[in-house]
Amino acid sequence: MGKISILLLVSSFFFLTFSSTCAIAKGHNEEKSWSEAFCPYKETTTELHFYLQDVLEGPNATVWEVVKSPISNSATSFGQIRVFDDLITQTPDPNSTKLGRAQGLITSADLDVSAYNMNINFVFTAGRYKGSTLTILGRNPINNVDRELSVVGGTGIFRMARGYAISNTHSYNVSTNYGILEYTIYVVYTNVPKVNNIEMVMDA
Repeated sequence: MGKISILLLVSSFFFLTFSSTCAIAKGHNEEKSWSEAFCPYKETTTELHFYLQDVLEGPNATVWEVVKSPISNSATSFGQIRVFDDLITQTPDPNSTKLGRAQGLITSADLDVSAYNMNINFVFTAGRYKGSTLTILGRNPINNVDRELSVVGGTGIFRMARGYAISNTHSYNVSTNYGILEYTIYVVYTNVPKVNNIEMVMDA
């Protein structure tokens, strides 16, 4: 009976602590919208579709090598690390509506095939999700079709985000070393009507 009483006491403590935390959070104006959405928890599911303009060489290159290993000249460029800051566009046309930037690291991390370890932050600067970010991590076997990566978080509208992304190479020009990458993201996030003065209903 003593052990049961202790378990009940501990469970009650955690329940009261969570309830108290929600109540305290509601007392701060800047976090009021967030706490009201989290207590009780509300979620929205959506699909995003856009393109990355991947410029690998030239004066306007958006991808740069920062680290090489002794075997980076191998068939899979193992050990090579590159940093990138790609333009996000609504369609494959680089002159179409600009939605933001894709920023992060590409690490060649497979000895046998061309596969990257990806760390991407999608930074939205226009449209409905302006001011928000999504973070994606995962293995990207670049020669495959429908490469799947994990959505591990986000900020702004995408607080508490989770889900997955499907990446494909839309086109690649060998002569100019210019690639266009397609991303379709299926994401679940906390439904907050307004976060830090970011309106959810903005023109796309």
